[in-house]
Amino acid sequence: MHPDIAPRTLFAILLVFTSVQAQAALRFNFSSQAQPGAIQATPRLFDAATGFGFVERTGALPARPVHVGALRGDGKGVEISEPVFEAAKGFEKDHYNNFGMAFRVKAAPGAYAIRVRTTSSVDDTTVAVTGMQSSRLAPGVFWDAASLLPNRTTVTTQGREWSFRYVNGRDFLDIEIEPKRVNTPVGIEEIVITPIAPQPRPAGVLPAIYTLGDSTVKSYTFDEAPMSGWGQVVDKLFDPARVRVLNYSMGGRSFRNAYAEGRLNDLLLAGHIGDVVMIQFGHNDESEDEMRRFGRGSTEAMYESFITDFYLPAIRARGMVPVFVTPMSRVNGNPKAGDAYVNSFKKRKFPELMKKLGAAHGVTVVDLNARSVEFYNANGVAATTAMVMAIEAGETPGKTNDGSYANGHPANKIDGTHFRESMSKQYARIVATELARLAQHGDKTAAGVAAQFKPEVKTAIAAADWSAVHPEIARDILGGDNAYYRDQIEKLLQLGALRKDAQGNVRPQETMQAHEFIGALRTVMKLPASSLTQYADGPLSREAMAAMLADAYALAFSAPPKYMTDYNGKTVVPGAPGYDPNLDTGAQGAMYFPLLGWQRLRDTGAVSPRYAAKVKSAYELGLFRSEAGIARGRMVNGDLLEPQALVTRAKAAKALYFMWVLAQPPKAENDK
Repeated sequence: MHPDIAPRTLFAILLVFTSVQAQAALRFNFSSQAQPGAIQATPRLFDAATGFGFVERTGALPARPVHVGALRGDGKGVEISEPVFEAAKGFEKDHYNNFGMAFRVKAAPGAYAIRVRTTSSVDDTTVAVTGMQSSRLAPGVFWDAASLLPNRTTVTTQGREWSFRYVNGRDFLDIEIEPKRVNTPVGIEEIVITPIAPQPRPAGVLPAIYTLGDSTVKSYTFDEAPMSGWGQVVDKLFDPARVRVLNYSMGGRSFRNAYAEGRLNDLLLAGHIGDVVMIQFGHNDESEDEMRRFGRGSTEAMYESFITDFYLPAIRARGMVPVFVTPMSRVNGNPKAGDAYVNSFKKRKFPELMKKLGAAHGVTVVDLNARSVEFYNANGVAATTAMVMAIEAGETPGKTNDGSYANGHPANKIDGTHFRESMSKQYARIVATELARLAQHGDKTAAGVAAQFKPEVKTAIAAADWSAVHPEIARDILGGDNAYYRDQIEKLLQLGALRKDAQGNVRPQETMQAHEFIGALRTVMKLPASSLTQYADGPLSREAMAAMLADAYALAFSAPPKYMTDYNGKTVVPGAPGYDPNLDTGAQGAMYFPLLGWQRLRDTGAVSPRYAAKVKSAYELGLFRSEAGIARGRMVNGDLLEPQALVTRAKAAKALYFMWVLAQPPKAENDK
């Protein structure tokens, strides 16, 4: 198990490992047949002096025990067979151990092309590097919801050869060989490790800012509306002629699984020297699954290790520049009027730890956590709750993992972790303002990022007046009851479907006029100007609005959109297209169509005969729902249509937003 190594061979090995400039491939031969230029490796324990050997526990977090005593050299290579596997009942897909072997090689932080030749069939063998999840590194993976950012750094296999390009942050590489079946020998014949130099930026390629985080930073598709992440909108603050902004964020991610699935790895291999990586993790790191092999959560010690041992050295080895953004506080979904907001990170104080590590390692830190709590308290309970995912029936045809939002939030809660675009714009504003503030205090990294802002953003920061950047924010929707449909109103103002008056107000509680509603409906549904001309002007009633919605639907769609079909009462389950174990909740799907049939409504007889057929059609299509008895945070329908009631401008905005989303391609990025 521990044979001596000849002095001449030892000198050659040490020369390779200690030469900082060494760029030649490092080759290990595990067979009994000598290979020119290769280091002969045998079933021996890792030796720090030589810089290679087998280990008893991998360098993953948490460390995974593997077997050394059962290793054997059979002339073809080093092999092992495992009579028993381990798996946690109910969590077999993310907490298992098939044991096997792990060969460790001393290697400085940086990128490497790794090629492994096994003695066993690819059908019997799993190969991984330093705790990564090989099953998530196959081709066909996209890092974003709209499938605009493919993973270009995937595992390739050919015969018994496995290849992968990997960015290392630690001072070693672990090559893990694991059997897929019990009592089936697997083994290793050869390993070749070739350094990959950092990429200088080619002429004509703009610098890049990469955002990497969880669902609060993610870019969302229309079928997920109204949910938004600040990484989805922050790009609009930068000058596109000077910098590219790419969002690698996704829901359910943490420092752990963004590393394990290769998200960080691909970003670093895509980037160039001098590019910036803005990182925000903390929410999913709170998950109490830290001891599962492919869990999301971390203890504070693990969180620190991922930052200091995995992320920072890997980013810097590629010549890129890290920036930390502390995770915003979660919002209490059921506050009382006057309640003060406080930092939600109580048990695991990740924002404080991120700030401490940033200071210790010279990393610029944007303290979004502290600024978010300040914003909530200045904004007030009513306005803040309206900007998070507090969903009632009829707000959106979009969906979550639990099914459709159309009848209210299917989880029957006010989700204070996730938020709407009206809030994501505020987080982006805070991030930009903090970068400018840090730049004023001499932070060179922050100054470099802030220099890429659009001129109007620089002006807005200096004057503390963002009205020119966000003209869609009306003066009278910022607080109290008027803020209830702030998100919808802002989007409609942005689209030009609604307009502010001379005082900058939108007057949400006033009655909507039919002609303005028709004009807005044409805008959001892209209908011809000659459409809906049969309706007289005047105060808009609910039954007239329902008829208009039915007509607009008939003009816009030749078949039901996928919001009504593909996402109706379905939960994405393991094995189904689009399944992601980091996002699945295990909940049952919620349906799109109204929970109450037309016959169960109590006042359908009050509908005017001229509108009756269209009102019924609009209701059964889910375009028009009861506004009585519904509540945010509850999946509940009312049983009164109130057809003669007049429609406020705020309620009109709700209906128009719903129709706007319905008219969008579900899987397109919601970036309008």
